[in-house]
Amino acid sequence: MPTSFRLALPLSLLIALPAAAADGDARTVPLWEAGVGAAVFSTPAYPASSDRSTRGIALPFLLYRGKVLRVDQGGVGARLVNTDRVEFDVGFAAALPAHSKDVAARRGMPDLGTLVEFGPRVKYKFADLGAAGRLRAELPVRAVIEGRGGFRRQGWTTEPRLVWEQRGDGGRWTLETQLGAVFGDRRIHRYFYEVAPQYATADRPAYRADGGLMLVRTGVFGTVRVNPDVRVFGFVRLDSYAGNANQDSPLFEKKAGVSAGVGFAWTLARSARSANE
Repeated sequence: MPTSFRLALPLSLLIALPAAAADGDARTVPLWEAGVGAAVFSTPAYPASSDRSTRGIALPFLLYRGKVLRVDQGGVGARLVNTDRVEFDVGFAAALPAHSKDVAARRGMPDLGTLVEFGPRVKYKFADLGAAGRLRAELPVRAVIEGRGGFRRQGWTTEPRLVWEQRGDGGRWTLETQLGAVFGDRRIHRYFYEVAPQYATADRPAYRADGGLMLVRTGVFGTVRVNPDVRVFGFVRLDSYAGNANQDSPLFEKKAGVSAGVGFAWTLARSARSANE
């Protein structure tokens, strides 16, 4: 998954997940691939919401594995440093909107718009376990921009996490698990949990949000190659909001949430040139 904080499932789903399925040895994978993908997924409407959003999405995708410019399993961005141990890049991702009319706790409040996240990320590859997989640590820091009737900055987030990944049967299948936590400043917490006086009701009192921990997250993502052009993928993610800085908000409804999805990616064209040329 684009490795931004992904409070909703990202619009880049059909870029990032097929890319994760397709990436392998740079000596054999093509420089670029293009195709179509589709997925069905279900997530909480926003972190700690008791309402859910279930959606289907189908989009074309383009993967590009250049030395600097990358559109791959890490998202969309520029890889500025790449060594055996350390990788540093700058990238972005996006998250789908939530309409307040469909969310009981937010009814009558402004919609949650499409969020675009942009910023740097450091990855440290600290253990190669051979057949048992690889371990790395990641630290992304993202500015959050909302696109709803214009563009507005909605604060920043950071998501330190540990990632274990493994590939088997010559790359026919992949498995990745992660454990991390999402922190945000007061502005992004206000976006999700603050109730301004004009939106207060008898059941939804006014509330002023604070910054801090938003959630602790663990999840698993896997892919299987059906043939050279088609892969299927699925994921399950568990978020715990028990330590959320705004548990007293009337918009905070649950202490845990589960997201899940399945989909496929079909490559229609690829370059003859490999990624390392």
